[in-house]
Amino acid sequence: GMAAVGLLAWIIIGKYLDHLPLYRLERIAARDGVTLSRSTLADWVGRIGVALEPLADRLTELIRQRTILHADETPVQQLDPGSGKTKRAYLWAYRSNALETGPPIVVFDYQTSRSGVHARAFLADWQGALMVDDYAGYKALFATGVIELGCWAHVRRKFFDLNVAQANPIAQEALRRIAQLYAIEARGQDMAQAARARLRQEDAQSVLAQMHDWLKTIRLAVADGSGLARAIDYSLKRWSALARYAQSGDRPIDNNPVENAIRPICLGKKNWLFTGSERAGQRAAAIQSLLATAALNGIDPAAWLRDTLERLPTCLNSQIDSLLPFAPSA
Repeated sequence: GMAAVGLLAWIIIGKYLDHLPLYRLERIAARDGVTLSRSTLADWVGRIGVALEPLADRLTELIRQRTILHADETPVQQLDPGSGKTKRAYLWAYRSNALETGPPIVVFDYQTSRSGVHARAFLADWQGALMVDDYAGYKALFATGVIELGCWAHVRRKFFDLNVAQANPIAQEALRRIAQLYAIEARGQDMAQAARARLRQEDAQSVLAQMHDWLKTIRLAVADGSGLARAIDYSLKRWSALARYAQSGDRPIDNNPVENAIRPICLGKKNWLFTGSERAGQRAAAIQSLLATAALNGIDPAAWLRDTLERLPTCLNSQIDSLLPFAPSA
């Protein structure tokens, strides 16, 4: 049969936004007296993924034009044909910086491994500031001129976990000092970049300098190999990257924006369990990039998808930007 736009959108939203495996969508349709075989649903999903790929590719082009990006990655399972098992693949995520102008963008890049070569291939000759965790796969980028930004949320998490396991006055003091940095950020949240830069220079840089000196002093009295030593060593080793955000008004303090973008994927993979193939994973990444970007821009993903599927067949390549999930004023 030929599926209308409304049905196709219902399937895509159910699978990628509501995290329903195709067999559940098959059962839901059957309850309403509609017979939709799983193979037919899979075929339609594949066709929609192919149709939307040019839009996802355009998002990739646009996100590479930004000067500051977030990056992170999460494992997913991919079917390993012939073995009856699955193997690990990765969904790499890149998110635009909320402190810069322009519509927010998130792009997912499906790859079969966690090798840093995938990040280098995605970013190509991009030069800017990249907010990441301490994963070694990104290190080669920083040798080519990309500026490394460190995530304060990761630092905070290490001290927080220590204090949860057992009340620790040193961890508590570290958390207090980190809270000061975030309080300064809260004050500057609605400021223009120039004003935020002045705020960080006047307030945050002094807090950072005092914390750095305190950590170095405390480390001398902490036993090697302890959890507290590891948390302090992580902070001191990453200090240059952690302090760079305060040198300007447009750099983020942490990597939470991209972690928040990944969170729905982590929820979804508990339901759909694995992707059928590398190609299927790439199509899914394209769809998820567009739906997630729509949500970031305050657009109803389902409404955007229905409208786009109706307009896409007659849209000229030169007008493809008009289909992107951005607000009209963006």
